[in-house]
Amino acid sequence: MMPDEPLLSSLVTRARNGDKRTWDMLVERCAPIVWSICCRHGLSRQDTDDVGQRVWLRLVERIDTLREPAALTGWLADTTHNECSRVLRAARKPSASSSGPQTAPNDRLAPAEHWLFIAERDAALREAFATLSPQCQHLLAMLTADPPVPCAEVSATLGIAVADIASFRRKCLDALRRYPALAALISGETRAR
Repeated sequence: MMPDEPLLSSLVTRARNGDKRTWDMLVERCAPIVWSICCRHGLSRQDTDDVGQRVWLRLVERIDTLREPAALTGWLADTTHNECSRVLRAARKPSASSSGPQTAPNDRLAPAEHWLFIAERDAALREAFATLSPQCQHLLAMLTADPPVPCAEVSATLGIAVADIASFRRKCLDALRRYPALAALISGETRAR
């Protein structure tokens, strides 16, 4: 989900002023650009994460020098491409500890579309989760904690009988599935199979 030019300009302007929430929105909306370029270069997940961190750090350092805020997507694409090329050049250099030929970064990576779908799904899931009642949010957070919170503790904290936790959880998950953006992704994924 890419922001349109007016929204992108507004996000860049607010980010320049140090608004943390705006930075988070900017990264969330523009991260698929970075991921897709890394995938096209065939980078491993670890290299993709490293490139992403460097790209966002460069943006923090240089956001005040962007002449046109709406040109951010092009800047991100160029910067990501340059960082990917740097990583690939470094991988081709023989190191002192390796005597054999260098291998490709990771040939089993999913295509860019997979990473874009994951980013879009995660954003829709966060939006849907925010629309749930506080009790549903708390219940799902407790049940997905690592390690999971024991049912007796969930019952005591939320005032739900242990026997009713499963049905309440089902109602909360059904509410998530009905959220329009998430429902569209779920039905699209089902049709693709």
